[in-house]
Amino acid sequence: MNNENHNTEYKRIWKDEYLKWVCGFANAQGGRIYVGIDDDMSVVGVTHLHQQLEDIPNKIVTMLGIVPAVSHIERDGKDIIEIDIEPSNIPLSYKGAFYMRSGATNQELRGLALQQFLMKKFGRSWEDMPCYGATIDDIDPEAIRYFLKKGIKEKRMPPDAESSTPEDVISNLGLMEDGVPCNGAILLFGKHPQRRFVTSSFKIGRFGSTNFDLLSQEIVDGNLIQMPERVMRVLDEKYLIRPIHYEGMQRIEPLELPEEALREIICNSIVHRDHQGTWTQMSVYSDHIRLWNEGKLPDDLSVEKLMGKHTSQPRNPKMAEAFYRAGFIEAWGRGIEKIVNGFKTDGLTPPTFSVEQGGVTVHIPREKFVAINLGGTTDIEQFKGSESTDTNRPETDQKTDQKTDQKTDQKTDQKTKILELMRDNPSISRAEIALALGLHESSVKRRLESLISNGRIRRIGPDKGGHWEVMDQQ
Repeated sequence: MNNENHNTEYKRIWKDEYLKWVCGFANAQGGRIYVGIDDDMSVVGVTHLHQQLEDIPNKIVTMLGIVPAVSHIERDGKDIIEIDIEPSNIPLSYKGAFYMRSGATNQELRGLALQQFLMKKFGRSWEDMPCYGATIDDIDPEAIRYFLKKGIKEKRMPPDAESSTPEDVISNLGLMEDGVPCNGAILLFGKHPQRRFVTSSFKIGRFGSTNFDLLSQEIVDGNLIQMPERVMRVLDEKYLIRPIHYEGMQRIEPLELPEEALREIICNSIVHRDHQGTWTQMSVYSDHIRLWNEGKLPDDLSVEKLMGKHTSQPRNPKMAEAFYRAGFIEAWGRGIEKIVNGFKTDGLTPPTFSVEQGGVTVHIPREKFVAINLGGTTDIEQFKGSESTDTNRPETDQKTDQKTDQKTDQKTDQKTKILELMRDNPSISRAEIALALGLHESSVKRRLESLISNGRIRRIGPDKGGHWEVMDQQ
């Protein structure tokens, strides 16, 4: 005999309130209720068997409008009633409330969960609900052209698609109803989507040693089809580094993380999130990046299954189709495989995935940043392309030039970041700067002295209670 689970429930005796459990099973994947078995799975049997075999199905039909199979079985020589409930293709309520079986519990659905349940039962999703009050004039033609250009370049759209109108594109994606753009259309291609959907922005924050130590932040707004490119640009310019190496005479500056894999992570967090929830949030630390987006995995898809071959089950299938057509994500559930392979190819530890706080979290190690800036034990030369392979230049000169260039560029980059930190927080301390950049305070002191001597910054007031002033360069 199995323990209680998503499709099995044990009840010592029948009570009419257990009609809630019948409703919950019918609204989920169906299940069985056994009357006459205690929670500890000990068989106690039932009394008045024949009367209950008549009363229970009659009450279910009267209150819920469904006809389950109610039958008599024997366990350990005692009479047991088995109620076999099939899943319903329409939403059912008991006394005006909706219930659903979740794991071994029966949950009353309210608010957003109820709205999502009802839409799913009626074959609708939030993305393809009409955005009332919106018109085709709310669609940005530039966003449409961007989408078509990307799709044609990736050969996921025919060349003649370039002449498609905004109405054509939105209709072909199934995001237009009776001339009204749907929610998904406004998010994907809208001129000002955040006016209607405030939390559709992408938040990026730079943190110190704790979750409460927010040093700087960015909010990336705009339509979703162009958002991945905007997010990548912000990360490249303000939050990530580009270690330098040489291939022959050519100077190479790849991003510290594999760009295609990182872009896939960002795209998936945007397109698969629950857009009725809160913001997608990326927290950047010195040793890792944490990316969280709201929206649980499908019931039959665990993190373990997510890491292997699995069927694609997008939360927003029509928006996912648009991202696929633009070449931003993979179909057939291959996105995770692409991400993992991208990191392994660069000799990096792949990200890990977890389910927490009603959403999915991606944890991305920053091994190159740690190796270069934090004095980590990781040898930066283990990473692909981390040293020059040029045999035409003298080895000593090559290594000296490379080391000098890297050191100079690192210092310049660190000074630029110091200026950005001061603009965002003029009262920032030397210790806070050191923490943000992963440097010793003595190194920060030398960078500050250089910036002061070059007229880039000046100190107003005492060390405690004063602030920094960044001098604009003409």
